[in-house]
Amino acid sequence: MRIAVVGLGGVGGYIAAHLAKTSHEVVGFARGEHLEAIQKNGLHIVEEDNAGEINSWYVQLQAKELQDAEGYFDIVLFCVKSYDLKSSYEAISRHVDEDTILFCLSNGVEHGDELRVLSECKVLDGCVYILSHLQEAGVIRKKGSVFALVFGGLQEESRILKTLFDEASLRAKVEEDIKTAIWKKYIFISAFATATAFYDNTIGFVYENHSNEVKTLLSEIAEVAHAKGVNIYDEIEKSLNIAKNLPFDADTSMHLDFTNKRRDELKTLSGYIVREAKRENLEVPLMQMMYKELLKRHVD
Repeated sequence: MRIAVVGLGGVGGYIAAHLAKTSHEVVGFARGEHLEAIQKNGLHIVEEDNAGEINSWYVQLQAKELQDAEGYFDIVLFCVKSYDLKSSYEAISRHVDEDTILFCLSNGVEHGDELRVLSECKVLDGCVYILSHLQEAGVIRKKGSVFALVFGGLQEESRILKTLFDEASLRAKVEEDIKTAIWKKYIFISAFATATAFYDNTIGFVYENHSNEVKTLLSEIAEVAHAKGVNIYDEIEKSLNIAKNLPFDADTSMHLDFTNKRRDELKTLSGYIVREAKRENLEVPLMQMMYKELLKRHVD
């Protein structure tokens, strides 16, 4: 098969590096200095486990700019920020057809629906659990042992992806109730992305110093999910336990974007809850307050 990985940042770079070890043709799409570094030296993966032990490795990866895409792709993995999904699909749309499998790993709960509006391809819903970021051009750093791909919605296409990820030694699970599974990931990343950006610090710092506020955020998100027919109240304590067991300096991509004054996903990870709460006639005062403050520092 021929596989496109659109976006080679912390998520896409890590996944593409593993896929490049399989028997399939993998093409990664990036830009700027990061792309140049990959083309010159390959992709460098630095994995740091919970004990601080480092595993560092390189892989050669066919990489180019999205505008230079060629040929047909059987599978397209979108590993871009949520605000780039539409333009990324439009750029690669000439290289797919109704048999192509599309899978978006961006943060959020509605990206599968967005792709189904844009495309006649086979669209899977899902998410990824990982703490990783672009450390520097050509280098992806993954922190902690957390990694899991979760997807579902179409039986045969899910089987194909599961087989692919198994070959790449990437932990993956086909989930029957994929809507709930996506919200289980979203509740954690929404709450901790909001809190880390608001307090301008790491997940560990926020957990140790502002756990009550984080628990309130988690509860507000769970209320919105419940109004949409999804029960994730059990995820409140589970999310806190996950944060407790992460390396103290583990961070969220949104906080890193705020720190580096880059375009961020505030409207997807915080604003979505405020908007949907209003639609469902719910009160989410803490999320609303933090969102309002973060908008002042937000880069759109």
